[in-house]
Amino acid sequence: MSKIISQNELDTKQITDSIKIFFNKFHVSAILKSSNVKKLKGESPSNILMYAFSLVFRNKSMYMDMLLGNCSFAKDTYYRFMNSIHINWIRFTTLLASKISNDVINPATSDDRVNALVVDDSLFSRGCSKKVEMLAKVFDHAKHSFQYGFRMLTLGWTDGNTFLPVNHILLSSSGKSQVNGSNKIDTRSNGYKRRKLAVTKGTEAMIELIKEAKRAKLPADYVLFDSWFSSPKTLIAIKTIGYHVIAMIKRSEKMTFGYNGSRYNLKEIYQMNKKRRGRSKYLLSVIVDVEKDNCTIPAKVVYVRNRSNRSEYLCLISTNIDIDEEEIIRIYSKRWQIEVFFKVCKSYLKLAKECRSLSYDAMTAHVSVVFTRYMMLAVENREAEDPRTLGELFTYLVEEMADVTFVHAFTLIMKMFSDMMTEKFDLDEEEISTMIDTFISALTPAMQRQLRAA
Repeated sequence: MSKIISQNELDTKQITDSIKIFFNKFHVSAILKSSNVKKLKGESPSNILMYAFSLVFRNKSMYMDMLLGNCSFAKDTYYRFMNSIHINWIRFTTLLASKISNDVINPATSDDRVNALVVDDSLFSRGCSKKVEMLAKVFDHAKHSFQYGFRMLTLGWTDGNTFLPVNHILLSSSGKSQVNGSNKIDTRSNGYKRRKLAVTKGTEAMIELIKEAKRAKLPADYVLFDSWFSSPKTLIAIKTIGYHVIAMIKRSEKMTFGYNGSRYNLKEIYQMNKKRRGRSKYLLSVIVDVEKDNCTIPAKVVYVRNRSNRSEYLCLISTNIDIDEEEIIRIYSKRWQIEVFFKVCKSYLKLAKECRSLSYDAMTAHVSVVFTRYMMLAVENREAEDPRTLGELFTYLVEEMADVTFVHAFTLIMKMFSDMMTEKFDLDEEEISTMIDTFISALTPAMQRQLRAA
């Protein structure tokens, strides 16, 4: 009797094949090796990562999967991999995002397209888990209350169409007691370094993530973030790394800028100048000096009317003063993609829900696995919808489609013209044909060749 293959088995095989293609195409095993992942014995680290990667797509949990015997290695092998203090997960996701952007996305876009890095944070909730390593109380801005968990500081990359998560750090409360209270680990290990980074200020951790992206040669021109990270010190630090900044900035009275030979805050500068009237996209634009620690850079501040409250305004600041105000507003709008990314990860990719480990290393590994899942979906979506990824074939397709479109449209117009002349003026076919030939002879030589070829 022939075996009947169920739909579930077909779906599982298709998912497995897609994951294998993604891992092979972007050399994930080589990137793991570059991130200090070494095989001592037993199962390959790439296979373990592929298994963890596939769980959400197969709608399985690790516990039930191993209970049913669908895994080729023991659960201790999986736990050792996820709890490893040696793996540099920041480097892994950064190198993978760099390879995808440089090999797939950037070659399919024009040179004048603006690429940007985007920074934001989101709540990584671990409620009812008070024994979690490095746990802290974090303010949830959505619910306006404190919760147990971490601030998941995330750096992403976007070209305006595709978003790729680059790296992250789970920020805890500041203090050496958090690091020293962890299990005794080697201070030279990556696990200790990420714990130390987790208790630094959010702006300082952000600079380290941006430096890692710079070392990986991610193609980006700007760094985008909201007012939570905006300060003169941050703007100067990012400009020193080699990126321009476009960010929203608070109208704080304590934050002053150089303007007309003196120092004023943003409210005072706004009151000193005449505003644009009518339907302008912005109210005011001024050049200011950003100064911190004896370092000064010029910046352009754009005052934009708040659409939610037209009596209020928002302030955008750009360290690139050569671009116009509308371009600053357009580029900053790309920041919204990271909010969509957070929503997708939490709603569909089981961010924080899939991991119940008490280890800080395991939670970091889990977030990196979720980021890798999103990268695969971003590539699949890009290649499924963007014909430019077909490479040379795209050029031939565009030319062929353009020719067919022109010839077809011209034929329809000439048919309508012929029918109208017959009905209105009762002309015979020979006279109409002569008129059409006269019209065609007046067209450009290129159009005439296309019509003759058809």
